[in-house]
Amino acid sequence: MTEKKVYPPEMMEKLISLAKRRGFIYQGSEIYGGLAGTYDYGPLGIALKNNLKNLWWRMFVDGRDDMYGMDAAILMNGRVWETTGHVAGFADPLVECTKCNRRFRADHLEDKTKCPDCGGALGPERQFNMMLSTRVGAMEDSSAISYLRPETAQGMFVNFKNVVDSFHPKLPFGLGQIGKAFRNEITPRDFIFRLRELEQMEIEYFVREDDWQRAFEEWRVAMGAWLDLIGIDRARTHEVDIAPEDLAHYSKRTIDFEFDYPFGQKELYGLAYRTDFDLSRHSEASKVDLSYYDEATGERTVPHVIEPSFGVDRTLLAVLLSAYTEDEMGGETRAYLKFHPRVAPIKAAVSPLLKNKPELVEKARTIYKALKAEIPQIIWDDNGNIGKRYRRQDEIGTPFCVVIDFDTLGENPELLDTVTVRDRDTGTQQRLPIPELISFIKKEIQ
Repeated sequence: MTEKKVYPPEMMEKLISLAKRRGFIYQGSEIYGGLAGTYDYGPLGIALKNNLKNLWWRMFVDGRDDMYGMDAAILMNGRVWETTGHVAGFADPLVECTKCNRRFRADHLEDKTKCPDCGGALGPERQFNMMLSTRVGAMEDSSAISYLRPETAQGMFVNFKNVVDSFHPKLPFGLGQIGKAFRNEITPRDFIFRLRELEQMEIEYFVREDDWQRAFEEWRVAMGAWLDLIGIDRARTHEVDIAPEDLAHYSKRTIDFEFDYPFGQKELYGLAYRTDFDLSRHSEASKVDLSYYDEATGERTVPHVIEPSFGVDRTLLAVLLSAYTEDEMGGETRAYLKFHPRVAPIKAAVSPLLKNKPELVEKARTIYKALKAEIPQIIWDDNGNIGKRYRRQDEIGTPFCVVIDFDTLGENPELLDTVTVRDRDTGTQQRLPIPELISFIKKEIQ
């Protein structure tokens, strides 16, 4: 059995510090003291996040012939959540301290009798509904109550008939969506792992009942391939079959893809067989026929569903943790983000060797503009000496640094119109002709 990898000491503190310092992730509303369970993505964070979402969409929607994309509204008719059982049962166990009145999730406490903050006695356990409610329109009565959706899945289920009527897809087929979800977590914690405002990438894949096991296995394999594509450390991932007594009420089988975070082995993704629960419930409650008519066989059935579910924020955290690396270079300790070039927020940084030499700057600017026209995630960096630039780019995970020096201008005639390309991981440098730069970088980021 392979021994688990051990994180460096104070791993989360190091990562959170780097994420803020380099513009990946900031505390939400920080200048006002913050708001628990909310984080803002800075320039590099949103670039990394968009890279992950675009890769997911390309792999699971655009890259397949049996998938259709969607973007359902966050606000939905309240009856949707009544029908699915969320209004009555989307809850976590809560306990409250009788002394300081702080509230905690009971399942997160080792001692459910004593407050972890003040030592006071904890009251009885009760269920706390995690849906965030709001009012829609000018009325103040119960008909105006709506909810910020706690999951993106239901937007796809209630649009099942619309897609079938518009596109007449043949089973099996799926709907894919990326979007925000909201959960009124009792105790949001562990950086961006447990949030009140989160983002999900979800698929509802509709199959005939007899085919669910085959489809389930295909999606299990596909989710593993996704982990490899984005560079999540497979030595830290685990597939956990959820015990029958712990399954959600709609599920007949669920696998959790768990990841070794510094704060423990926790859920990263889920793969669930939801049977025909959702379509049947919505059909019954809405009085709208959500069955599927097979033109080839003349049969009408309610499809069953396989649901691969991916959290965007948890994905990003796992990618950051997988990429964080410490080594020694030039006699100094170096911390850097070893992103796969395809997910790195910046693909290459272009620099003149010296920023006070106009001829170098002019040539570097010309190369920078040509690269950026073909590869948008290219940046200009002339701040500080070249060594400091390398360290800064290493820390944000830039795979390549392109440097324009005097040899580029012909000081050494044999190296005229070549540049130095430095590799982030090894620190090694190579000379490349300027015309080959674009194809070199494009090949590396595939």
